[in-house]
Amino acid sequence: MISLLDYGAGNVRSLRNAVLKLGYELQDIRAPEDILAAEFILFPGVGSFGSAMQRLHQMGYFAPLRDYLRAGRPFLGICIGLQALFEGSDESPGVAGLGIIPGRVRRFDTPDLSVPHMGWNGIRVRQPSPLSEIVADEKLYFVHSYRAVPEAANADWVLAETDYGTPFVSAVGRGRVAAVQFHPEKSGPAGLRLLEHFLRQPGAATRARGANARADIGAKAVAGTVSPVVAGAGAGGDGEPRSGVAFPSSPPTRLAKRIIACLDVRANDAGDLVVTKGDQYDVREAGEVRNLGKPVDLARRYYEEGADEITFLNITAFRDFPLADQPMLEVLRRTSEQVFVPLTIGGGIRAFTDGDGRHYSALEVAAEYFASGADKISIGSDAVATVEQVLAQGGRTGDSAIEQIAHRYGNQAVVISIDPRRVYVTSPEEAPRHQVIHTATPGPRGEAWCWFQCTVKGGREGRDLDAVTLARVCEQLGAGEILLNSIDRDGTGIGFDLELIQAVRAAVTIPVIASSGAGRVEHFSEVFAATDVEAALAAGIFHRREVPIAAVKAHLHQTGIEVRP
Repeated sequence: MISLLDYGAGNVRSLRNAVLKLGYELQDIRAPEDILAAEFILFPGVGSFGSAMQRLHQMGYFAPLRDYLRAGRPFLGICIGLQALFEGSDESPGVAGLGIIPGRVRRFDTPDLSVPHMGWNGIRVRQPSPLSEIVADEKLYFVHSYRAVPEAANADWVLAETDYGTPFVSAVGRGRVAAVQFHPEKSGPAGLRLLEHFLRQPGAATRARGANARADIGAKAVAGTVSPVVAGAGAGGDGEPRSGVAFPSSPPTRLAKRIIACLDVRANDAGDLVVTKGDQYDVREAGEVRNLGKPVDLARRYYEEGADEITFLNITAFRDFPLADQPMLEVLRRTSEQVFVPLTIGGGIRAFTDGDGRHYSALEVAAEYFASGADKISIGSDAVATVEQVLAQGGRTGDSAIEQIAHRYGNQAVVISIDPRRVYVTSPEEAPRHQVIHTATPGPRGEAWCWFQCTVKGGREGRDLDAVTLARVCEQLGAGEILLNSIDRDGTGIGFDLELIQAVRAAVTIPVIASSGAGRVEHFSEVFAATDVEAALAAGIFHRREVPIAAVKAHLHQTGIEVRP
């Protein structure tokens, strides 16, 4: 029996679905005494270190969990579940971790790298373990702003490291206790294989095919093909000492560029939810809503074709009460049963008051979407209103959707979807309140300057706010990623708006997703080379099979751009 320690931080539905798909029973830990009675504990989590520790204390879980771990009983931690094993984190000074592993968790601080570290990266195996057999050459999904630092005091715990600027700990294990910084349940087939191994052999977290594997590694060490481990040996999963040798040195791991499939979802005239796609945000054709397929079916297809993420944008949500939109929640639930890569949902994630006068906070709305299978929440029009308020009053609001969701679930859970259009001017002085660029694409009257106006309500209403300012302020409020669309390029197939993307990319230190305008595989390599964004998104060309995802990745690989196969 697998026991899930769910303390209410983020999407655990996908992990539940992964465990069930692998054929295992799952029960929730509902009381402190359930911890010491458990046979195997899964501890997933996202959000802040301090929030996670606070919840463990509030629920009475901290002490029994620490006792369970000190006894060396079967355990797998994921993301925060790894960080919680350490003594503390710079994210939450003064907050003690479980203290099972020596060392602190620290923020990524390498200049010129986007934070959070978000996307598909590799691992470098440091100790014999299942990782070396199952996922040593695979890309796995990471999403975090803080990382455990490898050092002499914890070297015998470190199973694998990953590089992002500098090396960080990506997997730990000793005896029957193991944890990973990446998300197996979001790492596609490779992640499911690894998860299955841990569930099938909970007592073998640090064993690599038993004594035969150790003997083989030892023989290679004698031959000079591997290097001795400098750190002291620890106990393996079978109680025997570690072999005392490490795996051959390998090149640094590299973060892959992500290819994201976007599904614009709305009700058609018959009331059915369909995936549609517009031209400059107009989704009707001959008076009818374009119907390009069913959301769950298309999402599953893109997962099978190799999409690195799936994004759902509910493009009619501004008309409805978000929590009354049960069909969209059901789409998420059903998709998360079949799709094991990250899922983002956008459209209508905001505070609202229903017809009975009951008020719902943005945090309550987001919680329902996370519980239904979303990993990230995309905020659009509400972000524009928030930034307008921040600029008007000269500071944070404290209660915006961005701030609330980021505080509870972590920065990486908040995506800002920006829908800008070009506004041409004859000189920068004509738009003194905005970030104006000199453009190589002149306006209708030959204007050589423009700024990028934010819009709301599906692009139908422009605001006196530019996209660069919006992105910068949203990062300050706690957003972890920017989804940058372009009304001018939407549906054109002429390529991404590189000038827009460059302007926003230069203004923020969080990851940016380029969207709108892709029509050929070359447009993807062009945007990565010209702007160094972390991801590129497309919709219509994937829906209509004009440009297969596999073709995009093959082209990127041929041009030397790192991608997940």
